[in-house]
Amino acid sequence: MAVKTILLGQVWRSDADGQDYLVTKVYDEVFTKYAVLRPAGITAPDAPTVRIKVTKSAEGALLPGFTFTQDGSF
Repeated sequence: MAVKTILLGQVWRSDADGQDYLVTKVYDEVFTKYAVLRPAGITAPDAPTVRIKVTKSAEGALLPGFTFTQDGSF
C-alpha cells in the first residue's frame, strides 16, 4: 500500500516474515530515496537495520516487500 510520504516513526510490516519494522531514517542519494528500518521489538536497538529503496508511483510512496500498518491511525 502506498502512502503520501515515508516518515520517521512509521511502522511497516514485512511481507516475507510478518515482522513489524520502524522507519528510523529517510535520506536521498543522488536520484534515489532510501528508508532505514529496524525491527520494532523490545531488543530492537541492538538489532541490525535494513535499507530499502523507496519507490514512487501515482498513488504515492511505498517500500517494496513491506506493507504500511497504521491505516487507521491517521
